[in-house]
Amino acid sequence: MRLSLRTTRLSTDASFSIIEHLPESASAFLRNKEGLVGWGEAARLTAKGPQRMQQLAAAWRELVSQTDVADEVGVPGSGLVAFGSFAFADDSEDESVLIVPKILLGSRDGVCWLTQVEESTSENFWDEPQHYRENSAITLREGLQSAEGFMSAVSTAISNIDNSRVKKVVIARDLVASTPTEFDIRTALHRFATKYPTCWTYSVDGLFGASPELLVRVSHKQVSARVLAGTAGRGTDPGVDFAISTALAASSKNIAEHQFAVQSLVDELQKFCSQVDADSEPFSLQLPNLWHLASDVHAVLKDDASVLDLAAVLHPTAAVAGTPTESAQQLIAELEPFDRGRYAGPVGWIGADGDGEWAIALRGALLQDNQITAYAGCGIVAESDPVAELEETELKCKPIREALA
Repeated sequence: MRLSLRTTRLSTDASFSIIEHLPESASAFLRNKEGLVGWGEAARLTAKGPQRMQQLAAAWRELVSQTDVADEVGVPGSGLVAFGSFAFADDSEDESVLIVPKILLGSRDGVCWLTQVEESTSENFWDEPQHYRENSAITLREGLQSAEGFMSAVSTAISNIDNSRVKKVVIARDLVASTPTEFDIRTALHRFATKYPTCWTYSVDGLFGASPELLVRVSHKQVSARVLAGTAGRGTDPGVDFAISTALAASSKNIAEHQFAVQSLVDELQKFCSQVDADSEPFSLQLPNLWHLASDVHAVLKDDASVLDLAAVLHPTAAVAGTPTESAQQLIAELEPFDRGRYAGPVGWIGADGDGEWAIALRGALLQDNQITAYAGCGIVAESDPVAELEETELKCKPIREALA
C-alpha cells in the first residue's frame, strides 16, 4: 500500500475548539481542548496474540517507508499519523489496531492543521462547529461479573496475596447496556472532554472514554509517563474533601499499591532509557469525581525505539495488572469471567517519526453492535476490603455514566 498525503496549516481564530469539530465516527485523542481528530480510514493494520504490539510497530515502519508526505507544519501530530488501540491480554479475541485516517484535524499550542490523503473527500467538518445529536439516556446494568461475584473475586485475590502468589492484582467488573441505532458517540466524547479536560479523551474503533493515566509519551527522545494508583472519592464540601485527600496521601494501603505501579514502570523504562527520574513521593491528583495518588516519570530515550516499542514493554503496568506481572495476569484470567478486550490496553497515536502519546484505556467503554460494555477495576493488595473495592468501581464508573446520561 502506498499513500500520499499533505499537511497544511489552518487559519483559525481564538474561539476555535477542536472538541466542537468531531466528524461522524471520529477517531480522537484530546486533552485540554487540544489534540487530534480523524475521519475515515486510509489504512488499517491489525494483529492478535503475544507479539501484537511488536507486529504492528513493524507494520507501521513499513507503512511509513511507503508513504509520501508533504508537511508544511512540522509539529507533533502533523504529517502521517495513526490512531491505535491494543488488547489488554495476549490471548484476547479482540484485534489490536492502527488506523490512518483519510483526514486528520490537529490543534496544539495555538497551531491548527489539516492532513489529507490526496484522494480523500468529505464534508468540511473543520470549517464549522458540528451538531451532535442528543442521545436518549442509557442506563448501565451488571454484565458477566455481578457485584457479588466481584466481591468474591476480590476475596479470592486477597487469599492469593496472603499465600504470596502475587503482591498486587487488579480485578475488574463489567457493565453493559443496549444503544439505539442513532446513538451519537460524539455527544459522549464532548461530555468527557468538557467535564474531564485534564484527562485524555480517546475514541478508536468503538473504544471511547477519558483516561487519567498516560502510559507513555515520546517527543524528540524525551519520554514521560504518569502513574496512577491509590484512589478515594471526592468530599461533599471543601473541609471533607481536604481531609479525604490528606488521608489518601497517608494511607499505607494506597501508598503500597502506588509504589508497585511506579517501580514496575521504572524497571521497564530503564531497558530503553537513560536518566529515568520518578517523583520521590506521589502527589494528589484532583479529578471531578476522585482523588488519585499520582507520580510523573521522565526519561531520555537511548536509541531509535518508537513510542510503540516502549508501550510494548511497559504494558501491562502494575496499575492495570499487578505484580509480579505474569502471576497477576494468570490470576486475572481465573477471576474475571470475561475477555477485557481493549479495556486497560494502550490507546493513543503514533507519528511517522515514531513519536506519539499513549494512554491506558480506562474510564470508558466499547461500543459494538449496538451494545456498550463499560469496565472498572481496582488494585487489590493485602489490606483491601471487598466492599470498599466495589464502591471504588462505582466511583470509577461515574464518568461513563455521566457521558451516557
